[in-house]
Amino acid sequence: MTEQLKGSRRGPRRVSTGEEIVEAALGLLDEGGVAAASIRGIAARIGVAPNAVYTYFPDKAAVIRAIVEHLLGQVDHAAFADPDVPWRRRIELLAVELRERLTAHPGAVGLMIGGPMDGPRALALNERLMEVLSGAGFSPTDAAKASYLLIVYVFGSIALEVAELGDVRQAPPEADRIAARYSGFSGIPAETYPLSAAAAQVMARYVSTEQYLWGLHRILDGLGDSATRTTVPVAQAAVG
Repeated sequence: MTEQLKGSRRGPRRVSTGEEIVEAALGLLDEGGVAAASIRGIAARIGVAPNAVYTYFPDKAAVIRAIVEHLLGQVDHAAFADPDVPWRRRIELLAVELRERLTAHPGAVGLMIGGPMDGPRALALNERLMEVLSGAGFSPTDAAKASYLLIVYVFGSIALEVAELGDVRQAPPEADRIAARYSGFSGIPAETYPLSAAAAQVMARYVSTEQYLWGLHRILDGLGDSATRTTVPVAQAAVG
């Protein structure tokens, strides 16, 4: 009987990989927000003791960094890396994909912009972006500055979209969000805020793909002009 009891006792199961912890944390973020994704919550989700999580990650900050890396690792670099695709289109493809992937996990977006994105995948993404810009004629300094500008626009836009969702864990369809926004903006008193009242339909679409791309294209227009001004004098000097 004693031997049977000994054989029936099982300790906490072992976590197979750190990726299992990251996926559990991301699931908790999607379902319950930041508060739900505690070390204890993650451990309970995968059926292990909290100490098992600490085997892979020293603290919650390390888990958050791993979540950032996990999400950035899902970005498809194929089209973005294709030199036969125009540089503006390559950046647009990246920006659209980032928006689609991150708005699918709104609970993680605040964490991503709340700390440094300096992991291997984040650095690889920045490196590839600077490669595209350098290939378009930007100097190394301007390529680095332009890369930062684009990252600020993309992640800033996504963060504002997600912040508007509040406690909603999954973004409603875009058309529904626009309709809800218009319903609110349509009540703006024209006598007090005439310009805002007149622009209610436009402001309702701030969360749309159309607006996101409009802003991105304006930035790319400016960057393209800057690259042209930088490269033309060099070409003329070479001719002379």
